[in-house]
Amino acid sequence: MFRGQFTHSIDAKGRISLPSRFRDVLIRDGEVRFVVTPALFDPCLHVYPLGAWEAFEQRIAELPTMDPHVVRFRRLYVSAAVECELDKVHRILVPQDLRERVDLTKEALWAGVGKYMELWSKPRFDQALEITAEEQEAFKLAVVEKIRV
Repeated sequence: MFRGQFTHSIDAKGRISLPSRFRDVLIRDGEVRFVVTPALFDPCLHVYPLGAWEAFEQRIAELPTMDPHVVRFRRLYVSAAVECELDKVHRILVPQDLRERVDLTKEALWAGVGKYMELWSKPRFDQALEITAEEQEAFKLAVVEKIRV
């Protein structure tokens, strides 16, 4: 499981170091390849270890093929996925089109969110965390209802 937030620089070629805590999880699980795909509802990328992505794809393959929502989901999320590999110095090369799509230019923020990681531009992540008092109250009620805190 991935947890925590880590900020790393993006080099001129679009390579981003994987946080050592995430690396430890992957090495333990024997993973060096990833699948990177744009999040559907946030300006970030989702980064799955290949094994987790393949298990997820299997679940998607079992969904009805004629359901228009499933078809759209496959087109937006699954077809946009790109396989990446960890290099010798523990970086991944994020394709330019994906970097541009989520505004990854200088600083990237890795966020561990359980079975996968999110990759954000640091300013966009900070902006996504901003919340009004009214939104905070609605959020609190929704969380309490969902996870029964």
